[in-house]
Amino acid sequence: MGKAVGRWDFEWVYNEQPHTWRRKEILEYSRDSRARKRHIHESPTACIQERAGAVGSHSCLSKYPEIKSLMGHDPQLKWVVSGMVLTQLLACYMVHELSWKWVLFWAYVFGGCINHSLTLAIHDISHNVAFGTKKARWNRWFAMFANLPIGLPYSASFKKYHIDHHRYLGGDGLDVDIPTDIEGWFFCTPARKVLWLFLQPLFYALRPLVVNPKPVTKLEMLNAVVQFVVDIIIYYFWGLKPIVYLIAGSILCMGLHPISGHFIAEHYMFTKGHETYSYYGPLNLITFNVGYHMEHHDFPSIPGSKLPEVKRIAAEYYDSLPQHTSWMRVLWDFVFEDTIGPYARIKRQYKLGKKE
Repeated sequence: MGKAVGRWDFEWVYNEQPHTWRRKEILEYSRDSRARKRHIHESPTACIQERAGAVGSHSCLSKYPEIKSLMGHDPQLKWVVSGMVLTQLLACYMVHELSWKWVLFWAYVFGGCINHSLTLAIHDISHNVAFGTKKARWNRWFAMFANLPIGLPYSASFKKYHIDHHRYLGGDGLDVDIPTDIEGWFFCTPARKVLWLFLQPLFYALRPLVVNPKPVTKLEMLNAVVQFVVDIIIYYFWGLKPIVYLIAGSILCMGLHPISGHFIAEHYMFTKGHETYSYYGPLNLITFNVGYHMEHHDFPSIPGSKLPEVKRIAAEYYDSLPQHTSWMRVLWDFVFEDTIGPYARIKRQYKLGKKE
């Protein structure tokens, strides 16, 4: 079965998540921005002195209030997502007469990639970036629409738990993105870690029920009703193969697949002390820039399409941080590095978290 990993517990820390202070530092600015700019222009020496000041002071060159202008909705997102949903509906028609081996082939290499991308669109929509915060209900309904090709209800439950992932990153008993102790204990060899990667969709679905169970909401019930009604309609017109194409694609491409490398790349501790990592490679083009994960956690209200601009504006905060260059390499290292496994996550206690 191979050599067991070298970690037998999570990396426990006793400080706040880094995204909190970095967001404050990037956005904090003088009340009179024009005076501040004049101060920098006319007296660069003063700026340097401020940078070298007492601990806790902030550099005048490290403040980027223009990032606030990136917050808000992405007017193109609804059209991109709608096109992807319609593409999958067309694919359902096209696969209904194929042999089963080709149904599964296209589910893995094509349909599953679109469905995985749609889960990341739902991730973006959960932050109200499709229609803006003033139309929160529209975002929830549109997330259900984006959910349709995935085959199983997902969007409403994801929203409910994803809020905790941002607010209580690494929180013991709060952040359900963290594997359980059983996962960390058992999936500790290369062969078992491959199995764990393959079963990721199952763990993501069941882990919240074990770690932080919450009452089922009306929105979740509506999500399920809408999803299963559409599944039944597809089955009525085109039979079982399109349903298998959709659901199998979702499961396969969220498991052992190059795109699913982002699940590991985002928060598994490849460098000691660092709990969030970005990836700036080409797969961002089909994943709504989820690779810009450091930037996303710093500014969750900024749409994925604008996160590269955050990286460009505040480059001094991100360029020097550890980052990934390949999601395939991430999966390889996860399986074969004995220091990396389900236990390679940073955890912390939030004493007031559950009360809030």
